[in-house]
Amino acid sequence: MLTQNELLQTLDMIDQQHLDVRTITMGISIRDCGSEDVQVTADKIYEKVTRRAENLVKTGEAIEREYGIPIVNKRISVTPVAIVGDSCKTDTFVPIAKALDKAAKNCGVNFVGGFSALVQKGCTHGDGVLIDSIPQALAETDLVCASVNVGSTRAGINMNAVRRMGQIIKEAAELTKDRGGFGCAKLVVFANAVEDNPFMAGAFHGVSEPECVINVGVSGPGVVYHALQTVKGEPFDVVADTIKKTAFKVTRMGQLVAQEASRRLDVPFGIVDLSLAPTPAVGDSVARILEEMGLETCGTHGTTAALALLNDAVKKGGVMASSHVGGLSGAFIPVSEDEGMIAAAQSGVLTLDKLEAMTCVCSVGLDMIAVPGYTTAETLSAIIADEAAIGMVNNKTTAVRLIPAPGKDVGDMVEFGGLLGSAPVMPVHQESSAAFIARGGRIPAPLHSLRN
Repeated sequence: MLTQNELLQTLDMIDQQHLDVRTITMGISIRDCGSEDVQVTADKIYEKVTRRAENLVKTGEAIEREYGIPIVNKRISVTPVAIVGDSCKTDTFVPIAKALDKAAKNCGVNFVGGFSALVQKGCTHGDGVLIDSIPQALAETDLVCASVNVGSTRAGINMNAVRRMGQIIKEAAELTKDRGGFGCAKLVVFANAVEDNPFMAGAFHGVSEPECVINVGVSGPGVVYHALQTVKGEPFDVVADTIKKTAFKVTRMGQLVAQEASRRLDVPFGIVDLSLAPTPAVGDSVARILEEMGLETCGTHGTTAALALLNDAVKKGGVMASSHVGGLSGAFIPVSEDEGMIAAAQSGVLTLDKLEAMTCVCSVGLDMIAVPGYTTAETLSAIIADEAAIGMVNNKTTAVRLIPAPGKDVGDMVEFGGLLGSAPVMPVHQESSAAFIARGGRIPAPLHSLRN
C-alpha cells in the first residue's frame, strides 16, 4: 500500500499535474457465445457483456470519490469478434457490432474494443467477414472500436491484409465523412498486438486471458514534465533517474486502483499499463516533455533519442512498482491528442517521416494522424507496411491509426473533440506505392524469429 507521504505526493500530482487513471478496462471472454446464427451470437454477447460489466462504472466512480483519484474512462474489451464469429453463417458481423454498442451504452462505458481480427499469417472465413464489416460497423455505432493485426515477428507481414486495410480505412472515412472521417479514429492496424492492452482503439481480450479480468491504464505526461523542470541542465543520467522515480510513483497509484477495482468487482487483476498517453490539455503533452529535455521543437534533430530515453525510463520505473506491468507501457505519440505534437506538426517541424522514426523507440506507432482526403488506399497500405516492418524486425508492437480526412487538404484541421482532440492534416509523399502493394503475399519473418 502507499505510505502517507506517497499519498500526499500523489494528491499533488492529481491537483496540479494532470495525473489520472486513464482507464479501467474490463476484459470479457465471449468465446462461449458463438452460434451459426449471427443474431443469436449477437444476443448472447449482449447478455454476457451487460451481465459481467453491469457494476464496472459505478465501482470506478466509487473509487474515484473515496480515493480522490480521477478515473477518466471505464471501458470494456472482448475476445476478437472474428474468432467468435467463425461459426456464424453470415456475410456481415454488423449485428454483433451493434450488440456491443448497445451493451456498452447500457453499462455506461466510454468505449468497447474487440471488433478485431488476428490475420498476421492468413485469414479464416470469420476474419474476412469481420474486416469487410469494419467500415459499416464503425459508421453505424458510436462506441465500438476495431483493430486488425497484420504482422508479427514470428509470422512476418500478411501483405494481402495490408492491402485490404488501406481500402477499409478509405471506406470507413467515406462512410463517416460527415464527422471528418471519425470512423477511422476507432480503427487500429497492428503488428505484434498484445492481448492485455487496456487502451482504445486497440484493446481486445486475448485468447490466453482468463474469463474476465481488470486491466488499468495510468497516464502522467504532466507529472513527468513537472519533474523534469526540477533538473534543468542536468546530465541525461539524472534525467533518466528522475523519470524512473516518477514512473514508480504513478504505477503505484495505478496498482492501488486496479487491486481495489478487482476486489470490489470480484474479478482477477490483470496488469497496470503505464503509458504516457497525452490529452489535448495544456500541460499534459509528451511533446513538451521532449522539449523540456532541451529540444526547441518536437520533431527536430535529437527527438528520437529523447523519446528513446523517456520510453525506457518509464518502463524501468514501472516494473519496480508492480509485478504485473503489461499492455503497451511506454510513451504514446498520438498527434491529435497532444497539444505539443499538434503545434509541432502545424509548424512543419514534425513530419510523417519523423514520426515513423520515433515509432522505432516508443509505444505503438503512427497514431491519430490526419492525412489529405485524396490519399490513395495504396499509400495508406504502404504506410501500414512500413510500420508493420518496424514492429516485425524490432520485436515490438507498432500500430497505425490514420484518418484520410474527406475534403481536407494539407494544413486544414479536423476536429474530433474530447480526448481525441483535433488533427492538423499532414502531407504524405505523392509518389505511388501501388505496384508494391499490388504484389500481395507475405513478407517473411526475420531470421531472429527462429528462437526455439
